[in-house]
Amino acid sequence: MRVQDGDTLTVLDQGRTQHRIRLSAIDAPELGQPYGRAARHVLAELVAGKVVEIDDRGTDRYGRTIGVVLIGGQNVNRDMVRQGAAWAYLQYLDDPVLVELEAEARAAVRGLWALQDDQIQAPWEWRRKRRG
Repeated sequence: MRVQDGDTLTVLDQGRTQHRIRLSAIDAPELGQPYGRAARHVLAELVAGKVVEIDDRGTDRYGRTIGVVLIGGQNVNRDMVRQGAAWAYLQYLDDPVLVELEAEARAAVRGLWALQDDQIQAPWEWRRKRRG
């Protein structure tokens, strides 16, 4: 398994075929953003050496499988938000629990929410400014 960033990883199935997975309904800081590398580390720690199950939610425009990553029934997408390593991605939200978990992480000042206010920028805003 290889973790590209805080919301994308590559897994091997039993036939050793690679599948790029984009975690559904969350958005983690990009690697060039504050907390981007830390978010990748959080995801890597969650999945390292583990057998994962993917709840397939479709395919994105880049050909990646959009999915919920599960480890023994534990929802990794939710764990990323719970730990303050990702936002609930409201534009694609299909799990309202993520909004509650984000609010809890913000209130507890966990993960990226411990950054200074001027360093906290939603990844979709950061990407838009880079394209602009």
